[in-house]
Amino acid sequence: MKFFLKIVGWFLLLIFNAFLFWSVIFLFSHGLKGLSTVLLITLLMIDFFIFNRKAYPYRYLIPALFFLFVLVLYPIYFTIKTAFTNYGTGHLITKEEALYRILTDPNFTYIRDEENPVPYSVFCVYDGIKPTDDFLILFKVNGKLHIGFKPLPKERRGTEILLSEGKLSMIEEIEHLQIVPESKDLDEIKVVKLKDKVYKLLYSPDIPETVKFSAFFKTAIGQKYLSKAEYVHPDIGTIALRIAKDGKWRFFRVERLYRLSYVEEMVGNRLKTRMIVVNNRTGRRLIEEDGAFYDIDDEGNKHFVIGYIDYVGTRNFERIVKDPKIAGPFLKIFIWNFIWASLSVVLTFTVGLGFALILNDRYLRGRVIYRTLLIIPWAVPAFISVLVWRNGMFNETYGVINKFLLGKILGLGPIKWFNDPFWAKFACLTVNTWLGFPYMMTVSLGALQSIPDELYEVASIDGANRWQRFWRITFPLIMTTVAPLLVGSFAFNFNNFVNIYLLTQGGPPIPNTTTPAGATDILISYTYKLAFEGARGQDFGFASAISVIIFLLVAGISFVNFKISGAFEEVRR
Repeated sequence: MKFFLKIVGWFLLLIFNAFLFWSVIFLFSHGLKGLSTVLLITLLMIDFFIFNRKAYPYRYLIPALFFLFVLVLYPIYFTIKTAFTNYGTGHLITKEEALYRILTDPNFTYIRDEENPVPYSVFCVYDGIKPTDDFLILFKVNGKLHIGFKPLPKERRGTEILLSEGKLSMIEEIEHLQIVPESKDLDEIKVVKLKDKVYKLLYSPDIPETVKFSAFFKTAIGQKYLSKAEYVHPDIGTIALRIAKDGKWRFFRVERLYRLSYVEEMVGNRLKTRMIVVNNRTGRRLIEEDGAFYDIDDEGNKHFVIGYIDYVGTRNFERIVKDPKIAGPFLKIFIWNFIWASLSVVLTFTVGLGFALILNDRYLRGRVIYRTLLIIPWAVPAFISVLVWRNGMFNETYGVINKFLLGKILGLGPIKWFNDPFWAKFACLTVNTWLGFPYMMTVSLGALQSIPDELYEVASIDGANRWQRFWRITFPLIMTTVAPLLVGSFAFNFNNFVNIYLLTQGGPPIPNTTTPAGATDILISYTYKLAFEGARGQDFGFASAISVIIFLLVAGISFVNFKISGAFEEVRR
């Protein structure tokens, strides 16, 4: 039995090694060199711990090390790396991929003769009376009929199809092909039979009776199969589907808009050969700057063609300081972030400690009931509680506070909870205090019960009142236990994205800014908006730069706070 289990163990280890090694090769081949390196190091460490007898104790650390490398160290490395790039909308691919797209993507083509489209008719197999996407196309080129079948993907990037290609053939070259009726006039052909399949006329922009199927053609065939497809013939050239001047979808002869060329330039005192991109239509050279290629029109204006990921140095960090429309909101968000985290800790700890002192009274009746009720805000998921507060309590129209408490009872006007910066911040702190005080109450109760009663008895004999006993005995001894938890609470609230985003979405917006900054945004919610919700698109590079700043701030503050909290250990000694 032991031998069998050993064989099974070695077999599972072999599968695990094979899977990780395949993952390393797959990730490396797709350009994810950092993650593939991390996985390779992890694989080597795991094998070392397993095969080396002296490293036997480290085997128990394998799961932790695996997740440490993949979920902690690699994200830190990737974030720091991204902070020094222009990674974002318009700059999501490498330079090599950008050049490849310029040379292969059907979008980078131009129509040779826009006044003379290629006549065509689309035929498809019908399922009863419903058309399907099993189709072929008849073209009339230079007075002769040609046939093109469904194009096949030629170039891919992951699951995205960059280019599909179909071959054009003369109908005489296709075996078992029958046209009904036999005619050289494309408009007269109604059926195409190929082996055991029957293709019936679906759509042609020049045949009025097919207009009823134009919507199906555009969505199920045009957009799905033909939008990035080209039909190629060695004599005719390349044909692609485009929208004509009359708004109809027609096929035209197209040519590549750009090509690569090489020029010799003096760099310093040396002559170097440089690769450039040239517009085939105008003969002009594309300008390459700031991680992008720009084309020049006849009036000398630059037009963005395609961008790529490029190293920009400390530009993302400099934007925070040098751009006044970013520096102003960033400073406000930065200050509010500290106020938010500090007040959240102070308020939750104050309320929690207050309830803990009350519930710690052994003569209080119904303590168990009170404790149970006060734990409820902690037990209910924050997602639910925050939305209840937002829609039930703080709603400006029918919320409990505005409609009943202020309106009917006090006769006051409604408060603009989410449109006034002060009240929005007040709402955030109120909700966070509600969610956080049960935790502080629980840890404070535990700390209070660990304080010996003899200390209070001795203090009473010495004539100390309750206030003195609290500040000289209770508070210092509680802080000995709670101080590290307060540091953790500060770090948690410093990055408490969920509560802020669910309650106010970071609003109300700060005026006169070029970034999506709000009055209640903290750095992490501001980073999220930059990365995913910016009006100008996603800006992962700038968001990563702010993430690096957040990381350094939280690490530095936590280090200092832990150092300070160590002073309370002197009380215990």
